Amino acid sequence: MRNVRLLANLLNDDSGQDLIEYALVAALIALSAIGAMTALTNKINNEFNKVGNSL
Repeated sequence: MRNVRLLANLLNDDSGQDLIEYALVAALIALSAIGAMTALTNKINNEFNKVGNSL
């Protein structure tokens, strides 16, 4: 009976919920930034090559 009560208390405990939500938002922002930088890498390299060739 004690284990059932302990499990019920753990399931109802939401004290760390905010921290997990903030971590998920930060991870989503980081993944979006990495994806955007990766997509722009080739475009930026092409522009630098154009400028270098015109000099």
